[in-house]
Amino acid sequence: MAVSFACTTRTTTPKTELFDRARSIDAHKDSMARSREEAVAGVTTGLISLGKDVTWRAWHFGVPFRMTSRITGMEAPDYFVDEQVNGPFKRFRHEHEFKEDSAGTVMIDRIEFEAPFGPLGRLVEKLVLARYLRNLIETRNRFLVMDSAQGPTPDP
Repeated sequence: MAVSFACTTRTTTPKTELFDRARSIDAHKDSMARSREEAVAGVTTGLISLGKDVTWRAWHFGVPFRMTSRITGMEAPDYFVDEQVNGPFKRFRHEHEFKEDSAGTVMIDRIEFEAPFGPLGRLVEKLVLARYLRNLIETRNRFLVMDSAQGPTPDP
């Protein structure tokens, strides 16, 4: 059974600019400096696009991980989807949606994942991984909008 959650970020950053920041390999790497993420194969710099892969090497929980993701859906500048094709999860899907409203841009990240290892994995999903992944997404989103005049405004 998959775990899912959504993170909503509001900003004055223009929608097209935020769309490109969100699919920037370089911005992702910079936002995840704490976990030493590096793009080591596939698209390793610049903007990733539909059908392209990136392999990340990172440290989480003091353990090295590798994960290859592919952009499986995209309609610029409204949304794109990346999904794990190889890595630590049984399944991992991340939808990125971008909308404009009267205050600027709304970015919605929807994450759905399953850990391996059956019942033990489900326990780890609920106790540790969901909160950890939400924190990673929120950290990344703060980084993506930090240049805008007002910065991020989290939804309640």
